[in-house]
Amino acid sequence: MQPQPDVLPDDPAALKAIILAQREEMARARASALAFEALVQALRIQIARLRRQRFGPSSERINRELEQLQLTLEDVEVAIAANDASGEHSDADDAGEEPALPRGEPRRRGKPCLRDDAPRERIVLDPGDHCPDCGGPLRLLGEDLSEVLEFVAAKLKVIETRRPKKSCRLCERIVQEPAPPRPIRRGMAGPALLAHVLVSKFDDHLPLYRQGEIFARMGADIPRSTLIDWCGQAVAALRPLTDLIRAEVMRSDRLHADDTPIRVLDPGRRAVEGKPRGVKEGRIWVYLRDDRPWGGSDPPAVTYFFSPDRKGEHPQAHLAGFEGVLQADAYGGFRKLYEPGAEGHRRIREAACWAHLRRAFHDVWKSTGSPIAFEALERIGVLYDIEREIAGRPAEEWRRIRQERSRGLVEAFQAWCEDRLRRIPGKGDLPAAMRYFLKRVEAFSLFLEDGRVAMDNNPAERAIRPISVGRKNYLFAGSDAGGGMIADAMTIIETAKLSGLDPEAYLAAVLDRIGDQLVSRLHELLPWNWAATEALRKQAA
Repeated sequence: MQPQPDVLPDDPAALKAIILAQREEMARARASALAFEALVQALRIQIARLRRQRFGPSSERINRELEQLQLTLEDVEVAIAANDASGEHSDADDAGEEPALPRGEPRRRGKPCLRDDAPRERIVLDPGDHCPDCGGPLRLLGEDLSEVLEFVAAKLKVIETRRPKKSCRLCERIVQEPAPPRPIRRGMAGPALLAHVLVSKFDDHLPLYRQGEIFARMGADIPRSTLIDWCGQAVAALRPLTDLIRAEVMRSDRLHADDTPIRVLDPGRRAVEGKPRGVKEGRIWVYLRDDRPWGGSDPPAVTYFFSPDRKGEHPQAHLAGFEGVLQADAYGGFRKLYEPGAEGHRRIREAACWAHLRRAFHDVWKSTGSPIAFEALERIGVLYDIEREIAGRPAEEWRRIRQERSRGLVEAFQAWCEDRLRRIPGKGDLPAAMRYFLKRVEAFSLFLEDGRVAMDNNPAERAIRPISVGRKNYLFAGSDAGGGMIADAMTIIETAKLSGLDPEAYLAAVLDRIGDQLVSRLHELLPWNWAATEALRKQAA
């Protein structure tokens, strides 16, 4: 117990001890307060996740709330670590055991997980063969092993290729080895550097001027204009592969589709519309094939397109050769694609997205607390429970279970919406959501007829998310051609990721080979074929 202020000792040493004790107590109180704040944030995140599971993983409001809460929690936990004395290394840490955590701390430490092929460096601290005290011989009793994860900084190197010219003394012929091919004509960048620039810009969302600053720290002053040229020429070199991926995607008979806005510089718009900045709104379209949920044999692939506006003519042109099921939202530009032809045959069938429908009911429930909207969420949630149960099973089993268990629920939901519409006012978001479903009952029921058809369009929304993240960093495309370059680069990078590849390593290898690859064998460089080849090489090794 600390002395009362009116009975403080006169001894300076005792006063210093009291001050130090109070500082320690304040530090503990501060760490405890941070720990409780982190616990509160963690519980909020858990609640938000449970709400998302119940009311829909695609709810934009819940997703934004989750992102903000996770950022807040991260900052609080960093502050805890800075005030936590237990963060110092101990023997328990070196042995791979969990260190003792202070009371009230919600975090749990764990060792990083590394791949089996991660490079290792062994350092042996051997005391020698003789005792340092008496000089007697030492014998081995065992050893203690500890691991430290270290970062090896990236570096640039110049590869100098010399090609001596030699002449024959007999025939006077000049002999010289041919110059090795380069990924881009007259470019100084090697394939690994080009791959790094592309992945940093389009996957890690680092604008080129920031990359220039990073390269400057490495000792290379690369002008931004040069980085721009490298990007454009590398994307152009990869375009034959991009075209093959697009053709492969469009040959599928089931596609997910979505779009998102992207700002594009348009200097002429300033004079026409009088805006302070010449920026227009372009569009990035995504089309995805993913048969993994039901174990299909076609590899997952995704392609992106750019258009200067959102007119329906663009998706109609993209899907001119497509025939099958299109999973998308209710965008009017798709409507013409669903119309029957001259003989009454529908080239493209619409599969509506239950996640969009669920989001509409969730927004009503969130803003008004409507019990009718909540009941709609409960009914849709039962359908999603069934989908989670059958995930990973063959398509025919999906169809059978949906027919047995989901069909009756969908029909009951249709009757419920019709009944409720007769009892509630006709205006408002709630009746609008019901009418949205009733007008598209056939499209919402298509997943019941085919086990290969998904219940929602969430895969396309996940595929479009990198564009949304990227536009927050590079702000806008420099032109329509720049928007097309973004679409080309994202097509090959995201498809490589869907195939389980490291996009940077894959692009480096492809850029090194694509210049010499025969057109007839270009398909060998496609991400899914490359992944299969790499898997065979690892098995052989």
